[in-house]
Amino acid sequence: MNKTQRQQLITTLKARFDAHPQRHPGITWASVESRLEAAPDALSSLQQMEASGGEPDVIGAGAAGGSVLFCDCAAESPTSRRSLCFDDAALAARKENKPAGSATGMAAAMGVQMLDEAQYHHLQTLGEFDLKTSSWLATPEALRALGGALFGDRRYGRVFTYHNGVQSYYAARGFRACIEV
Repeated sequence: MNKTQRQQLITTLKARFDAHPQRHPGITWASVESRLEAAPDALSSLQQMEASGGEPDVIGAGAAGGSVLFCDCAAESPTSRRSLCFDDAALAARKENKPAGSATGMAAAMGVQMLDEAQYHHLQTLGEFDLKTSSWLATPEALRALGGALFGDRRYGRVFTYHNGVQSYYAARGFRACIEV
């Protein structure tokens, strides 16, 4: 990213941060901006989240001291990250009608993590997400070893976590990303 692109991204992130203070109580933009300025790789990942329709915003403090957690806050699962099977092994195993890629593969290429079940439920306390779509979730290895993976959505005023075969893919299922900065 060049200097102009970095500044445009930071301006976009600040506007979203300011518009949704309920997502990050007690966190100041100055602290977020200083973390961003010191993390050029994270800025590149955030740019990819933004470009693919994720609308990343801070949703709380990260695990590392002073860090913040950015997450996709688009109302629906990001458009450019849908119609993907769960992982590369599932993609390779499909014999017919292969999707364009996998959720875990795309997340790795972007330098981000997929939300896990706890993060997804936390996100849903900050607004209503995935009312028409669903999102693949990071899945425990024991479940994946059996050929399954988790996904979540919000229906009927509730947040649900379900399971599906890893090779499945749907036009309305994508994944939500997060990155600790």
